[in-house]
Amino acid sequence: DPYYLAHKAAMLGYNPELILAARRINDEMASHVVGRVLKLMARNKINIIASRILVMGLSFKENCPDIRNTKVIDIVHELHGLNADVVVHDPWVDAQSAMEEFGIELVQELDKQAYDVIVLAVPHREYVADDASFKVMAHLKEGGLVFDVKGVLPRSDNVYRL
Repeated sequence: DPYYLAHKAAMLGYNPELILAARRINDEMASHVVGRVLKLMARNKINIIASRILVMGLSFKENCPDIRNTKVIDIVHELHGLNADVVVHDPWVDAQSAMEEFGIELVQELDKQAYDVIVLAVPHREYVADDASFKVMAHLKEGGLVFDVKGVLPRSDNVYRL
């Protein structure tokens, strides 16, 4: 816990400025991602209102069911707040836990060629193993875009990274 580490460092007379700066950057990352996605949508003439956005991955990290401390939920909430139709998929997360913790109903099956935007937030092996870009791109509408938060997909004309 960086806040505990910063507290203990301060108690021992050390200035935890770097730890706290890193924490602030991490706390602002969801807004940064959403801002980048919005700019890309505008550039690609995709209207945010009623757009279908698929967020792939909800857990704290890849190949793990833990949703504690996940920042992906902040991305989901910001996109919902902009009147997008946001769908969340995560094969590792228990659907009941996602509903109880965040009020998010995880989808179990993904529609083919149905989403204007895909945000690959957590690169679980189900998303990126073998022919990763094909698995992700199969769900994208023609003219849509993919925002790859972790930079695991091969670069292409409609795949963007941080």
